[in-house]
Amino acid sequence: MDSNIEARIIRLEKLAYNMENLVPLPGTGLRMGLDAMVGFVPVVGDLLPLIPAGYIIHQAHDLGATRRMLIRMGLNVGIDVVIGLVPGIGDIFDIAWNANTRNVALLRGYLETQTAHADWARAAVILDGEVA
Repeated sequence: MDSNIEARIIRLEKLAYNMENLVPLPGTGLRMGLDAMVGFVPVVGDLLPLIPAGYIIHQAHDLGATRRMLIRMGLNVGIDVVIGLVPGIGDIFDIAWNANTRNVALLRGYLETQTAHADWARAAVILDGEVA
């Protein structure tokens, strides 16, 4: 993967980490981030985390993610928002679901797969040129 793309992915991973895994919850093995913390504020706290989630999806689009992947990422965020609106249960769900982390992992996996396919295609062209 290109170093510029890798740097962008690392920034997105840090953003997702801050939003979802910043602070360990003692005795649980779970972590919560800024998303869950602001989620305790009714309505606004559930909608404010849409800004970084939208940013991650926008970056995925810029990096060439497929329409199908962008829809999947949007569904991850949508599930987070809809269930997050339910008082009490939504706050617990926010801690466990981690839509941003899921989305950045999807993007990284996609980009790594694309890089691997491109490497194989280049190798095939090189080999084809040498055989002929």
